[in-house]
Amino acid sequence: MNKDKAELNRYVHDLCAEVRDSYKINPKLYAGDAIKRGLRNADGTGVMAGVTTVGSVQGYYLRDYEKVPIPGELYYRGINVMDLVEYHASSRTFGFEETAYLLLFGKLPSREQLDTFNAVLTEARVLPDGFFEDMILKAPSKNIMNKLERSVLALYSYDDNPDDTSLENIMRQSIELIGCVPTIVADAYAVKRHVFDGRSLHIHNPKEMLSAAENFLRLVRSHKSYSEDEALLLDLMLILHAEHGGGNNSAFACRTLTSSGTDTYSAIAAAVGALKGPLHGGANAKVAEMLGYIAENVPDVTDGAIRDYLVKLLNKEAGDGSGVIYGLGHAVYTISDPRAEAIKKFARKMADEKGFAKDFDRIETVERVGIPLLMERVGRELPMCANVDLYSGLVYRMLDIPGDLYTPLFATARIAGWCAHRLEESLTGGRIIRPAYRSSMKYSDYVPIEDRT
Repeated sequence: MNKDKAELNRYVHDLCAEVRDSYKINPKLYAGDAIKRGLRNADGTGVMAGVTTVGSVQGYYLRDYEKVPIPGELYYRGINVMDLVEYHASSRTFGFEETAYLLLFGKLPSREQLDTFNAVLTEARVLPDGFFEDMILKAPSKNIMNKLERSVLALYSYDDNPDDTSLENIMRQSIELIGCVPTIVADAYAVKRHVFDGRSLHIHNPKEMLSAAENFLRLVRSHKSYSEDEALLLDLMLILHAEHGGGNNSAFACRTLTSSGTDTYSAIAAAVGALKGPLHGGANAKVAEMLGYIAENVPDVTDGAIRDYLVKLLNKEAGDGSGVIYGLGHAVYTISDPRAEAIKKFARKMADEKGFAKDFDRIETVERVGIPLLMERVGRELPMCANVDLYSGLVYRMLDIPGDLYTPLFATARIAGWCAHRLEESLTGGRIIRPAYRSSMKYSDYVPIEDRT
């Protein structure tokens, strides 16, 4: 750290010692129904801010204003995501492109429409001339989500018509983003790996007419090779992460910016920034970290041993000291998270084949003993389930994908859902999203500087 930076840090540190009191708010001011903290109702349900036909997340229904748990279901444009997953798993075909088409256009494509869509995506996977050198190579980042957010914003400068918010232009931009984001992520990781990890720099070009999953594995691996089973499993993950309703933090961020009339790149970059947070998309990395602690400290995968360590986690005596068991619980799902159920169903075979059976057993044990333990600790009566983050990290490990790419892969898939929500908000929103905040400031008179103490 240079001298000027150190002096600035000391200056800010000293100031902040006095500033904290300026930001204190009496918790009692949040009491009652007037303020919906976190845009949540008192029962934990989200405040209704709009209507969407893009996606639906179902984990309970209300009967006499009480939550009644149901097995979790996730719908894309009215189609159960498990139907998409089951079809492509049984036919051994790649489904993310079809899923993206469904989300953007509101219906499943014909064979001809899908072929044309794939051809357009193939062209979109190639970055603009000079983009890699100027936007990725010259300013590397240790965090790939940071680099992705910056790169999405930078695409504005390479667009001849960036501010046009017509349906046709937003759709064109959306397709281009779905195509090029995986390339940006792979290239950003290659540069990060070279600059900060001291590894050789391998940059590969996307290959025509490969699926998004195949191309990503090809781009991110120095040897460019992969098996069909690996690509199909990654395709499954992309399908499962493509959309999750309009109320999740990143989709709502995208819709909020869209409501202001801003450009596509600003709105999608905001969504990327939201997903970067450890309470949203970054949770998968925290799960992987937690499972690493468990594997290191609990060699025996038994219910009792795992439970004892989870108690230490909750007591802030182990792990990262947060007191959190990552990967358990969800804001909507109660009995089950369909995405986690799909991974358990289709990833176990590869776990057995690749020597990850014990890791899979460990995660299932965390789920089995952790849920009742956590429910008892928080006094919860509604059922609680494992969420998708508990299992997604293991899948990426089996695919030899480094932890730096877990959340960026999430973003690679979710681009499709974000763009669909941007289109819907642009066409149907009609008002800028502007919630209110209650002021709790103390009023005072202005004091001239010579009279201040």
